[in-house]
Amino acid sequence: MATAVMIKHPQSGMVKKGYFGFSWTYLFFGWWVPLFRGEVGIAAIHFFFTIFTFLIWQVVMAFLYNKQYMTRMLVDKGFVLADSDPVNTMARLKLGIAQ
Repeated sequence: MATAVMIKHPQSGMVKKGYFGFSWTYLFFGWWVPLFRGEVGIAAIHFFFTIFTFLIWQVVMAFLYNKQYMTRMLVDKGFVLADSDPVNTMARLKLGIAQ
């Protein structure tokens, strides 16, 4: 089950909710999840692979999507973990990030 963690962009002050762990949301809704999170390009790629693998992609990505999303947010977009210390520590362990 996915666990929520707050993330914050230091320059803009934008706060978002991120997740780590298995994504039931992705399992049931597939490529719609990245689309609603504002990742249109990622959603298009996931749609393509979901169609051409006859939904196998969707099952596999349910295990991987939250970690990939959080990696894009933390590494590529510059967000930082902004939750309580125990939640941040658990997120770092599950996501495999140091700090």
